[in-house]
Amino acid sequence: MILRARKFLLTAAVGAVVALFGIPLAFAVDATGEQADDIPPTAVEFFGYPGAERILATKGIKLVKGDGHILLAECDQAPGQIKVLTVGDDSVGRDDTYCFEATARTGYLTLELPRVFALETGEHPISADLTANGATTTVEVPEDGFEPVGEGTVGGARSVLVEIRVTG
Repeated sequence: MILRARKFLLTAAVGAVVALFGIPLAFAVDATGEQADDIPPTAVEFFGYPGAERILATKGIKLVKGDGHILLAECDQAPGQIKVLTVGDDSVGRDDTYCFEATARTGYLTLELPRVFALETGEHPISADLTANGATTTVEVPEDGFEPVGEGTVGGARSVLVEIRVTG
């Protein structure tokens, strides 16, 4: 009886290994051992911001990537908006204010926005990374807060906003 149970378990284990590894591999290669042409490529998400090239051309802000929880929005009186104040420049299409909507309690957005001088939050506190003169500075802005940064501070250098993180 014990021998029969061992034999059954061994057969089941071998069958499980073949089912897990053998069958998918059989469909992934053709008879020559080459990758089959009709197999779709593996989906890999790079978290690139949708429409980033169009937004750069029309709004003057480079949105690189994010997790989808911080979105560029039209500025209005919505209580949850995150506002980024910049030195506007018509020659490069940069506005003087950009607004973002946080769709969750946490999230991140990597971007490049030069000449930022202040950050303002609504319902969500944020953490922001800015670069100036080759150094990166992290600024914490509490819920319903306002924080001058870069050239918005006394003697501050021109800064580029490179990341926004919603922290609560």
